[in-house]
Amino acid sequence: MDLSSLRYTSSLTLIFTLLLLASTGSYGSTFTFANRCSYTVWPGILANAGSPTLSTTGFELPKDTSRSLQAPTGWSGRFWGRTGCSFDNTGSGTCKTGDCGSNQVECGGGGAAPPVTLAEFTLGTGSDDFYDVSLVDGYNIPMIVEVAGGSGQCASTGCSSDLNVQCPAELRSGDGDACKSACEAFRSPEYCCSGAYATPSTCRPSVYSQMFKATCPRSYSYAYDDATSTFTCAGGDYTVTFCPSSPSQKSTSYAPPVDSLGTSQGSDPVPGSDTAYSGQGQQGQAQGQGQGYGYGSQGTGSELGSGSGTSGETTMLQDGSWMAGLAMGDSTRSGGTTLALLVAAFTIVPLVFPFMFL
Repeated sequence: MDLSSLRYTSSLTLIFTLLLLASTGSYGSTFTFANRCSYTVWPGILANAGSPTLSTTGFELPKDTSRSLQAPTGWSGRFWGRTGCSFDNTGSGTCKTGDCGSNQVECGGGGAAPPVTLAEFTLGTGSDDFYDVSLVDGYNIPMIVEVAGGSGQCASTGCSSDLNVQCPAELRSGDGDACKSACEAFRSPEYCCSGAYATPSTCRPSVYSQMFKATCPRSYSYAYDDATSTFTCAGGDYTVTFCPSSPSQKSTSYAPPVDSLGTSQGSDPVPGSDTAYSGQGQQGQAQGQGQGYGYGSQGTGSELGSGSGTSGETTMLQDGSWMAGLAMGDSTRSGGTTLALLVAAFTIVPLVFPFMFL
């Protein structure tokens, strides 16, 4: 091979490498929904304001089945499970819990009516994803989030216990199909972290949120429950499992995490996790404190932004501008890496082109 051919080949290799790096991560993450309940679940999906709508906003998921969806980098939104749904052959109907008000299988931009268990995500662009499972809007179904691939801690989180069985009478919803948050049940500022209680120093855990936390130690139990409830991972794919500990699935490899003495940690360790609850504080603290939340399906946990839900919830409290920026796509981590690599690629091409034919 002569010198000019070698230079030409090297230049092309450099260009394609830069373009490949620029496109890496642009495909985002794969979300897989698995139903291990003994009944059908209808997942609902709501993208945050500024995030694109995924290929579906709601679908039927029969027991012992799964379905996967693709989300782009920078996507932010939440998932939940609707239960007790009844839809006719035209797709019209309603659900007992988690109903999104669309009267259709597709939620079409509608948020979940509380009480509902929420899985919330903000996907990074060349940096960490943030995710959590939130009980701030109450609880309707066991749910966990597990991660495949990715780098970083990438811990499992969620609530695999049936809180409906333990739900106090004053929080019970309907026939016991769901368990309300104290905010929804009593509508008072101290439970909703609003008004004079709208800061981390004034809004403290209530006896009800402490009950949720004791049973599901990795889930958000109240608005400022950041340190033990928000998790990060870079470049992972996620599985959202409904009813992860159903009786028919107890033969799986899931087991509670244990400490070095062999003692189980927390009353509801997340199945499949190798990280104990007591070790989560450091991760949460690294993300900053003081983020704000609002009651209802407009956002809790890591999202911190206004969704496009139509349930009439109160306005979000925006104490944590950094985390809010992540959720709303205003952070410098959204798009910055890809843009920089593209600029580099198109800057280098004109420089190396004249030397290709020397």
